[in-house]
Amino acid sequence: MTLVNALTRAAVADPSLKLSIFTALTLQRPTPGSDIERRFLEPAMDRLFGRYPDILYAELIKKGSLPDNISVSEFFFQAGVWLGNDYAQRHYISANYTQARDDLIAQQPNVLAQLVPQRGDAFSLSCNTDISSDLFAMRRAGEMDFIAVGEVNNALPFMQGAAVVRADAFEMMLDPPKQFELFSAVRRPVSDEQHAIGLHVSRLIVDGGTLQIGIGAIGDAVTNALMLRDRERLDDLWHTAPFPLAGTQTGPFATGLYAVTEMLVAGLLALFDAGIIRREVDGTAIHAGFFVDASDMYARLRDMPQATQAKIQMMPVSFTNALYGDEQAKRVARQHARFVNSAMQISLLGDAMSDAAEPGQVVSGVGGQFNFIDQAFALRDGRAILTLPATRKSGGAVTSNIVWQLPLTTVPRHMRDIVVTEYGVADLRGQTDEAVICRMIAIADSRFQPDLLAAAKKAGKIASDAKVPLAHSNNLPKAVARWLAPHRKELFPDFPFGSDFNQIERVLLSALMQLGDAAGSKLQLAALIWSSLMRPKHPNEDSAMARMGYAAIPRLTEGLQARALRGALRSLVTNER
Repeated sequence: MTLVNALTRAAVADPSLKLSIFTALTLQRPTPGSDIERRFLEPAMDRLFGRYPDILYAELIKKGSLPDNISVSEFFFQAGVWLGNDYAQRHYISANYTQARDDLIAQQPNVLAQLVPQRGDAFSLSCNTDISSDLFAMRRAGEMDFIAVGEVNNALPFMQGAAVVRADAFEMMLDPPKQFELFSAVRRPVSDEQHAIGLHVSRLIVDGGTLQIGIGAIGDAVTNALMLRDRERLDDLWHTAPFPLAGTQTGPFATGLYAVTEMLVAGLLALFDAGIIRREVDGTAIHAGFFVDASDMYARLRDMPQATQAKIQMMPVSFTNALYGDEQAKRVARQHARFVNSAMQISLLGDAMSDAAEPGQVVSGVGGQFNFIDQAFALRDGRAILTLPATRKSGGAVTSNIVWQLPLTTVPRHMRDIVVTEYGVADLRGQTDEAVICRMIAIADSRFQPDLLAAAKKAGKIASDAKVPLAHSNNLPKAVARWLAPHRKELFPDFPFGSDFNQIERVLLSALMQLGDAAGSKLQLAALIWSSLMRPKHPNEDSAMARMGYAAIPRLTEGLQARALRGALRSLVTNER
């Protein structure tokens, strides 16, 4: 970032210079959007996200002051960061990850800037081998011409495989006297619904097979469930499941898994450490393209014995995300592949919306999701698994994530495969539209099943006498909560793989989620205020309120925002009982 900021400053100072920036992802520490967000985030910003420098071009975009001689295009957004920003939305380039390299090459770049760790006379592309490795190879072959400029940062793990490059690959190398801290992606708590999704997915993963999972709470839930499965801790859960179960893979991993993924996430590293990912391909248990995660994952990779870390090889996405190049060897290696990714909404006909929302605002990006779905269909026994909670809550209202039709499509319905919600698994591949609709309604929330059924009947896509099967008529959050409750503390913690949030902040996260869900609903906010007056005090209430900069002891003159937060804390006591 030191180099990019210097180039940006030079272009700002001299309008005769033209600077075009093309990047996959601009990492930014969050900017609190409200007083209560500020109270929660600001005291812990450095600890949670690292002392990561502000990126000048991003600050100029946010202020609307990016000069005309500078242009910035991204093909993937940090989730939700650029919603509502006209410049970023207009300059977004929609591309599958495997095609992004060629989109970049078409712009004829003359400078490649890369953050690298150093070991002796070699450097590692580390967390960003994804496209850079191919670009260096093409330059060596005389197919490209650019100047490579590096900045040393030894907080990055020195990763092996295609990531390693000789010092003479760089024309210039900045070794600053003080290296900045890396960006840390804070882990979110895993909800009941997400843990249930992880349990359903765990029954679909074949021992001896191949695994890819995405970042986020659902990825953590899948990892946690696979580890519990390997330790044979899930038998009671299967016997008490309130929903029909799919998949027969419930035993421990005798052979182990091989992972091929664009993104190396903490969950895959946890499975590697647990010995579940251990099936090797050419001496490697994990092939990955890039990574962005919490600071403890960087430390784990840095501190790992070199021989152990050698089992994790960083590769270009042209290797991980596609079968092109040595296709036969990849087909043999990627047996029983299960590619697990998330969607925001899925229609009854099986098409998915994963990267953008109505009215065309890009939330994140296509990334490699479609690559892995395409790969699943190309492999003889591969499957693409899309996960999503059945509902979402916004402005106090609950809506279904399974809908009749989508405003935008990331994955078309002819590529529909497996969909998983907290209520079960819908296997859609090769099914008629009518069967697909029935299977999707079966994993929808029961509060929305009648309307979904009516929409399908009105469109003539399902029999007029079709009904929701009785076994799927109790798809409700309380059923999920009752299922997991006896095991929630021991087997399904909020943070299965640790967190940078301290104990009080974890309590506050739960309360703030309730407060956020109630925002926009006067009735729900009033209920929280009532709770602050009538319900018993949370054991950590005084510390939590003080952490937010409010009075620990309630006063009659306490503001409504503080009063509502206190009520959210007290409602946690009731929910935990």
